Amino acid sequence: MTIRLSSLLLPIYLLFSLSISAQNKEREFVSANLNNNILTLNVSDGKIIITPYSDVNLEIHFIEDSTATSFPSNAIIDEPYLDKITYLNDEHQIHFATTKISAVINKKPFKICYYRLGEFLFSEEQGYFSNDSISGFRFNLNKTEHLFGAGERALGMNRRGHRLQLYNRASYGYETHAELMYYSMPLVISSEKYMLGFDNGASGWLDLGKTEEDILQFETIGGRQSYFVVISDTWQGLVANFTELTGRQPMLPRWSLGNISSRMGYHSQEEVESVIDKYIEDEIPLDGIVLDLYWFGPDVTGHMGNLEWHRDSFPEPELMLRRNKEKGVKTVLITEPFILKNSGKYAECAAQNLLGTKADGSPYIFDFFFGTTALLDIFKPEAQDWFWTIYKKHTFSGVDGWWGDLGEPEVHPDDLLHVNGRADEVHNLYGHEWAKVLHEGYRNDFPETRPVILMRSGFIGSQRYGLVPWSGDVNRSWGGLQSQIEISLQMGMQGHGYMHSDLGGFAGDYRDDELYTRWLQYGIFQPIFRTHAQEDVPPEPIFWPDSTKNIVREYINLRYQLMPYNYTIMHQNAILGLPMMRPLFYMDENPELLDETKTYLWGDDILVSPAVEKGVTSQKVYLPAHHIWYNYFTGEKHYGGQYVDVPVDIKTIPVFIKAGAFIPMVPKFMNAEEYSSKQLTLHYYHDDAVHNGHGYMYEDDGKTKDSHLKQQSETILFDCINRGYLTFKLTPLRYQYEGMPQEREIEIVVHSFHRKTKHIKIDDKEYKIGGSLRRLNKLDEGAAYKSKTGKLHIKTKLSNNILTIITE
Repeated sequence: MTIRLSSLLLPIYLLFSLSISAQNKEREFVSANLNNNILTLNVSDGKIIITPYSDVNLEIHFIEDSTATSFPSNAIIDEPYLDKITYLNDEHQIHFATTKISAVINKKPFKICYYRLGEFLFSEEQGYFSNDSISGFRFNLNKTEHLFGAGERALGMNRRGHRLQLYNRASYGYETHAELMYYSMPLVISSEKYMLGFDNGASGWLDLGKTEEDILQFETIGGRQSYFVVISDTWQGLVANFTELTGRQPMLPRWSLGNISSRMGYHSQEEVESVIDKYIEDEIPLDGIVLDLYWFGPDVTGHMGNLEWHRDSFPEPELMLRRNKEKGVKTVLITEPFILKNSGKYAECAAQNLLGTKADGSPYIFDFFFGTTALLDIFKPEAQDWFWTIYKKHTFSGVDGWWGDLGEPEVHPDDLLHVNGRADEVHNLYGHEWAKVLHEGYRNDFPETRPVILMRSGFIGSQRYGLVPWSGDVNRSWGGLQSQIEISLQMGMQGHGYMHSDLGGFAGDYRDDELYTRWLQYGIFQPIFRTHAQEDVPPEPIFWPDSTKNIVREYINLRYQLMPYNYTIMHQNAILGLPMMRPLFYMDENPELLDETKTYLWGDDILVSPAVEKGVTSQKVYLPAHHIWYNYFTGEKHYGGQYVDVPVDIKTIPVFIKAGAFIPMVPKFMNAEEYSSKQLTLHYYHDDAVHNGHGYMYEDDGKTKDSHLKQQSETILFDCINRGYLTFKLTPLRYQYEGMPQEREIEIVVHSFHRKTKHIKIDDKEYKIGGSLRRLNKLDEGAAYKSKTGKLHIKTKLSNNILTIITE
């Protein structure tokens, strides 16, 4: 049910008619002041500052009194830029509004209600509250809204009815249910298309209607007492508006979309190089290799904090890094924030006061799995500089990316003191600050480089620092696989479009060729393709039987052939905040889809439904309404708005392409160094019912930071108009970048084309449509039609000018 304001001057009685279960009867309005479009409300127990950062959001900051500790914002990066605010202040109410979002403040009894374009969204119930142990905010919920968010959880899509702890914590070996995981966020997304975020990194809870059915309560032990509201009338607009406020993910290097090999772990230089050589021998593409903790020590415990090459096992690391690069493979190293007392770095860290401390100022020492340790005070500028100096040195020597592990931190005693507060007051900000250290270090010392920063914990907005999260130590089981779609979809809606899993599963020794195959098939359509596991079961396909290896190879080849498409949806994430994996309700607002966790969209045009149950031979898949869909493997046509039963075998999973979609693909290649789109196959999925098809492809050199902002890129627009005949228009929007093809050989493959078309016109040249693909392949330009497959093949070239192709 919605309530709509007809104007900002709505009669007072309508506001009193809103169904509010409770309100703060003690808070009294005192006065209001508007200055530079920021509204300050003085109330009996403090002041409330309402700041619009754009026309689609508001921040509400409660300050109890003038002596209260001032905590900085960590989530918001934007600066207020509005030049027009509507402000009306009368005896009973204050109306404070942008062109799209408004806050209506009732003076007595005091309460705040929020509206989108005049439509009521939600209201404070008590608003800010505080007692001896906790403080926070309380809001009213309507009876029907679904709630998403709260960071990384395995609960089902709707988190309403749960009371969720806000404390980043490892969840080793989880499967289908995990209420507390590595990356919690004080962030709620409503099915009413608003987001409510709390800019507070302290330990706390989100009660989403668990204790009181229609009350949302945020509670915390301290920190900044503020929240922000973001609104939109579309799902895509909501994540775009949210990431505009909290920051967008920088584009990663192209190689990060390739196959990345990782395990716990590679013990020696010889092993690293032999694994890479085995991939090359087996003709499986490879772009990266990740070294776990053996790079700085001979075994699992007792060496964390050394952060220097263990020369007994890695005698010539610089040579190894160079050889890896010569083979087209980038190297990523693990680091952790724990400095063991017997490590090579402890003495200097203690001497320079870089560690978390006890109350007396001495280093806080404690025991955990890896040894007796201290913890870097990542919030201290001197500790940040020290840590970055180590990263910088190894980056100069040839390291291409960094893995920040255990950064919750995994063990973080509550009474450990950081420079900015107790551990429990800043716990959820630790990974956020750590990612910032790397991001700013690269920006200052390697300003043209796109870093890869793998981390499993952070805060609202950590995506702006390039943090690439993964779902932690998932169990190697069918249950472990089944939770991964939900986790990635939820995190993508919360700004983290690169959430991914350890392909094959991490924890345990369960070996199952079917599970392994299914997990890697899913991985083709997850943001980062990275195998990883403990040593009991090999994570790399090169160590599996040929029957499994051959299937996996074909899927990895498919991911590489899809590189132009995948790189383009990476670009969409960078410019709009759109996740690469998207819920079906982004396309079809059927309420039943709010709970869907088995099928998702990969970009705008590909629908994927991974096989996540053992022995499955068919799968029920929902196809979004108002579209026509083609089975990628069989070409079979289906109308949207229904469930279809899709037969599957071990070699296939349900993959569908939307009619009217352009899917750019390239020939197979072995690593990003070999990548080129000079030869481009552009698949167009035609249907007579689709009158207009659109798409685009984004390209740059794949490595220079912010190429898309520096006019060092190109975009090719694809259009097809269906008016009884097809008109294709390819429009290149070109700047210059290293390696840019000055001319492309393009083959347009029109799927499901069943017309008796005899001629085709390419610009001003007319060609007869032949029936031999072999003959077409010998020509520079022309067309051929295969009635058996229903595909029209058009061969031509594209350079700097608009290319027009008409079927006659």
